[in-house]
Amino acid sequence: MRYNFLVIEGNIGSGKTNLAKKIAEDFNGKLILEAFEENPFLPKFYKESERNALPLELFFMAERFQQLNDKKNTSDLFSKLIVADYSFFKSKLFAQNNLKEDELNLFNRLYDIMFSSVKKPELLIYIHSDIARLQKNIKKRGRKFELEIKDEYLKSIEKKYLDYLKKQRDFPVLIIDVSSIDFVNNKSSYKKILDEINFISNEEQIRSVILD
Repeated sequence: MRYNFLVIEGNIGSGKTNLAKKIAEDFNGKLILEAFEENPFLPKFYKESERNALPLELFFMAERFQQLNDKKNTSDLFSKLIVADYSFFKSKLFAQNNLKEDELNLFNRLYDIMFSSVKKPELLIYIHSDIARLQKNIKKRGRKFELEIKDEYLKSIEKKYLDYLKKQRDFPVLIIDVSSIDFVNNKSSYKKILDEINFISNEEQIRSVILD
């Protein structure tokens, strides 16, 4: 592995956590997982989204900032692989999707202050999957508060991610379409992902591939 800090991103149910775990385990890296279950506003949000959107996003942003800035996760950044299953900018995208204008203005002021001091990934890998596959994975893992997520919500999140990744210049991006493969149970499919990670050149800002 030629990188020291990898971030795996993707829509809800895309498999980003599974991929992050596999890479960290296979390359003896430190794993940073999003502690979404600790957010007390998440189940409430899926029941009453408008009422709970702001505390939900503020809580997530604070937790992400604390995790990514923890000295245990940054002090060995250039001597040992670190793999995270989320990015800090994720906070901004979900806030854009979930908050009203006045709430978003407040959120963005806090976000801009925090973003400037968060360590940027050496490579961000975005795992793309079609909506039908996302819904299948969501139902398979069976989190009660996710089971009522609509296709439209997943599509809006996907659009936010792709628009942002194509425009940003803070780090290189590898977009991998995994709609037709099972990298969790198929070693050959997983190896294809690793090959793509090591194949992308340092000069490429963004690269998209479809695996089958």
